[in-house]
Amino acid sequence: MTDQVMIFDTTLRDGEQALAASLTVNEKLQIALALEKLGVDIMEVGFPVSSPGDFESVRTIASHIKDSRVCALSRALPGDIDAAGQALNIAEAFRIHTFISTSDVHVQSKLRRSFDDVLEMGVKAVKHARRYTDDVEFSCEDAGRTPIDNLCRMVEAAIKAGATTVNIPDTVGYTLPSEFGGIIQQLFNRVPNIDQAIISVHCHDDLGMSVANSLTAVAFGARQIECTINGIGERAGNTSLEEVVMALKTRSELLKAHTRINTQEIYRTSQLVSRLCNMPVQSNKAIVGANAFSHSSGIHQDGMLKNQNTYEIMTPDSIGLPQNILNLTSRSGRHVIKHRMSELGYSEDDYNLNELYESFLELADRKGQVFDYDLEALLFFNNQRQDADFFELDYLGVQSGSEVVATATVKLKAGDKVMTEAATGNGPIDAAYHCLSRMTGYDITIDDYSIKAAGGGRGGNQKADIKDALGKADIVAKYQGRTFHGMGLATDIVQASAKAFVHVLNNIHRAETIAKEKEKQRESKSA
Repeated sequence: MTDQVMIFDTTLRDGEQALAASLTVNEKLQIALALEKLGVDIMEVGFPVSSPGDFESVRTIASHIKDSRVCALSRALPGDIDAAGQALNIAEAFRIHTFISTSDVHVQSKLRRSFDDVLEMGVKAVKHARRYTDDVEFSCEDAGRTPIDNLCRMVEAAIKAGATTVNIPDTVGYTLPSEFGGIIQQLFNRVPNIDQAIISVHCHDDLGMSVANSLTAVAFGARQIECTINGIGERAGNTSLEEVVMALKTRSELLKAHTRINTQEIYRTSQLVSRLCNMPVQSNKAIVGANAFSHSSGIHQDGMLKNQNTYEIMTPDSIGLPQNILNLTSRSGRHVIKHRMSELGYSEDDYNLNELYESFLELADRKGQVFDYDLEALLFFNNQRQDADFFELDYLGVQSGSEVVATATVKLKAGDKVMTEAATGNGPIDAAYHCLSRMTGYDITIDDYSIKAAGGGRGGNQKADIKDALGKADIVAKYQGRTFHGMGLATDIVQASAKAFVHVLNNIHRAETIAKEKEKQRESKSA
């Protein structure tokens, strides 16, 4: 038997306030609807008194969300609480979250009051919020650095005043798990009415302890975790929703707790937040990073092929990913090459594994990561793919500006032929891509496009010289149901982007050549 831990998501409040640019009302609503589908119990969606725009976004979200409880933040001030109540009253049920600082450094330096004054303000705030709703949460800001006697007094008083949830934040990410767990344990041992409220925790990641502190608090009796998608938030960020949820799912028996989160919505929600907030997820991020379910070590890949549990403690589909990834690199062993060739439809009689593996290692050393179409090229072109480009960019000219329609002129070599095309587009890169698509006749969809600086730095304290900077364009494209990758490097980002597209064209051409060769071989065998 396990207890439910409430998931309180504050992506749209604590997470959003740390962004370089505020989200629009529609963007916030998109995220709120995704959080509702994810199954969060409570979503904190703004700080209504802070601006008319925040008030309106809280009210808009409150009018749309039905399956999660919407919450708004307020300081322990009547005007703040009134703004929260008025923004939320359109919802059938809602929560007001009010807070005040309790640590000595905050009370003395920020509030410049006595602790008794702060305690009185907290009690009045809870009672005022109860005029709007019977679901009131009270937070002791900087609880992690609050003397335990004062913290016990504040928690007891807040519950007595009518708080149904009391939050214990590690606001500056200062405590270690053993310390934070001890704080929660002492509260349960010393506060006489603590059974009348849910104890919540809100941990920041300044020392990288937010998830560990939150889970330790659960072990000592906390039953609500406050967190954000991808861990976004002030400074180093907040507790990561996906990490605590999957930890509770994976180690439910040990922690004796569970959540109601639909974990198969985690990856989709993570990607949505990353895109709308313009905050890329680092590749090695736990649970949702690009490498979280990918394996490059030959030893790991061998174990995965034999039993997925050898190197994965959760499955990709448990967070909404279709499969794990076995990256083909110079660390991959023969067994992985054999497995991938089998998935591509080749039997062991179609190739010599030792010869193919040696060619693969040479290519992997040159290229880094090898893809399926590279393997097929090795099989059919005797490892000559680097010298066998069918398409070559001969000339690229573009014209663009605020007063003109973007136009591109491209000259492309295709084997012995030279083709020229001109096109307009939504910017010079789009125009160049229109040219290349028309000339080749390939109906290509760009799934992902990125451009970043490569080089240009001089190290130490010396400034980068702009003339040394290169633009590196990376493309992930779809053609007839298959995925192809392309990379281009040039001092001009339009040139780099065009080279990346031509790289994709060459990979598609090789794949088509291979398909024709395979068809000939099948016809020859059947004859």
